[in-house]
Amino acid sequence: MTPQNLEPVEKKTPLGAGGAPTRWRAGTLTYTAGGLTALFVWLLFGDFSWMMKERAITPVAQIMLRSFQSPDWLVGLLVGSIPAGLGMILGPIISVQSDRHRGKWGRRIPYLLLPTPLIACCMFGLAVTPALGEWLHGFLGVHSPGEMGSRIFVFIFFWTIFEVGTVIVNTLFIALINDVVPQEVIGRFFALFRAVSLIAGIFFNFFLMGVAQKYTLEIFAGLGLVYGVGFTLMCLNVKEGSYPKPANIEPKSGKDHLLEPVGRYLKECFTHRYYICFFLAATLGIVAVQPVNTFSIFHARSVGMSDDLYGKCLAFSYAISLILTYPLGYLADRIHPIRVGLGAIIFYAAVTLAGFLLPQEKGVFFVTFLLHTVVSGIYLTGTASLAPRLLPRAKFAQFASAASLVTALCLMVLPPSLGVVIQVFDHQYRYVFLLGFLISAASAAAFLILLRDYNKRGGDVSFIPPE
Repeated sequence: MTPQNLEPVEKKTPLGAGGAPTRWRAGTLTYTAGGLTALFVWLLFGDFSWMMKERAITPVAQIMLRSFQSPDWLVGLLVGSIPAGLGMILGPIISVQSDRHRGKWGRRIPYLLLPTPLIACCMFGLAVTPALGEWLHGFLGVHSPGEMGSRIFVFIFFWTIFEVGTVIVNTLFIALINDVVPQEVIGRFFALFRAVSLIAGIFFNFFLMGVAQKYTLEIFAGLGLVYGVGFTLMCLNVKEGSYPKPANIEPKSGKDHLLEPVGRYLKECFTHRYYICFFLAATLGIVAVQPVNTFSIFHARSVGMSDDLYGKCLAFSYAISLILTYPLGYLADRIHPIRVGLGAIIFYAAVTLAGFLLPQEKGVFFVTFLLHTVVSGIYLTGTASLAPRLLPRAKFAQFASAASLVTALCLMVLPPSLGVVIQVFDHQYRYVFLLGFLISAASAAAFLILLRDYNKRGGDVSFIPPE
């Protein structure tokens, strides 16, 4: 797996008469079948360590904060608002800097590798937070806010630094995949990527969630070790190719020096109809599943479903999603993720409309909730390679961060809005299906406009995103 400055290679060079290996290309990188397999192994190895952190850190942090007698508003602030706020501030800055960076390690690896030990160390710090909080309480003496207050202070210290590093990695990991994975197999890679995410979720929930409160220290320390080693090895073994020199930007002075990059970012990302349609289609597709997800456990209880049956329904849906991941990735590579996304979101609109109109009974809810979970999984897997296929490669991280910015804004506004809606309708949870239908219908409309623009710009044969 060696980067080479070669003449353009066809998407896939078939086996010749002499048995020459098939080759794939991503930018200046070329791969044989063995090289492509090695790339997938290392990326998925890093993905597993990343996903174990992503799947486990929030629930374990919530359990720890609850043991510190933290108020609900503080828990929500630390595990919800702070990550979203840091992402909105740091994401665009880091993405633009990474797009323009050139160095012997590439433009993504330095930004992924440097925060990794910091994140791992902060996870170890979170693991020993109770002991450090007790020490801080004794050290401050009469000036201490109390033992629990000291523990919360230590937690906030490590958690904030941890989230800064996490925002950087989360912003650029997908960008690295876009740069090094050949486009003609990227849908299948993201299918494996999603499979790893599901496996990590199943592993954590099955083996660790039940003992998280008892073994918080061991879980935090173990996750820190797994992430630190796994992600570091991935960064050291995945090689980036060469990139064209970034366009020169004239330096500004005074107030313009501070505001000009912000204005340029907003102008490039949010003034072209194509990108606005992309942001709307992708964001609304993600947001459409949130109404049902947010109140699913309460909806299940309202129709007489036990928590045990609810959990089994969810586990069964994850198993189905796991089976479907690779076929969906293959389908996305063959017919394009924009078409898979459009079909999935239309299917999801039909499911949510049925969930609203059908009788609110336990058996009916079991089926509609199962379909909701499976079809939303189809959407997420089928559109996982949407951004790499539709955004410009030279500024991929910048436009991907803009999409994340739109999604973060929607997800910050949606939960309290949903609460108001449910309150107005006297806790009739069937209306979450109606909201899901309306949002998914809007997403389908945006996908149709996006598909039309995609075809006008060359479609499957010669598509080029607008500059």
